[in-house]
Amino acid sequence: GKSLFAGLPSLGENKPKMYLQLAGRILLVFMFLTLLRFEASAMQIIQNLVGTLLMVLVAIGYKTKLSALVLVTWLNILNFYFNAWWNIPAYKPMRDFLKYDFFQTLSVVGGLLMVVSLGPGGVSMDESKKKW
Repeated sequence: GKSLFAGLPSLGENKPKMYLQLAGRILLVFMFLTLLRFEASAMQIIQNLVGTLLMVLVAIGYKTKLSALVLVTWLNILNFYFNAWWNIPAYKPMRDFLKYDFFQTLSVVGGLLMVVSLGPGGVSMDESKKKW
């Protein structure tokens, strides 16, 4: 396994890495919260509920990689549909708002892809299930 110091083997988990991955998942939740829109339309309520449910699963580390991958797909579809700033003429202010929302959503997708790639870390339900 990898060690904290070059040339010296380490036993067990890398504690700082475990807590950094937990902190990263929690910060990703805060980034996701900025994407929620509180409107009364049925579609917006469904988007918020599905996204929040999946984000809670990522945050607690339950089925983390699958939840994050589904959320990546979900957010990408919504992002390209609702934040299509390239369809708006350059002189309209709405283009800037949509571009901001598009790239903000893309940053959350990037963080979720890191979770898919690296896993939830040691402080998660997925990891604690392995100990049973």
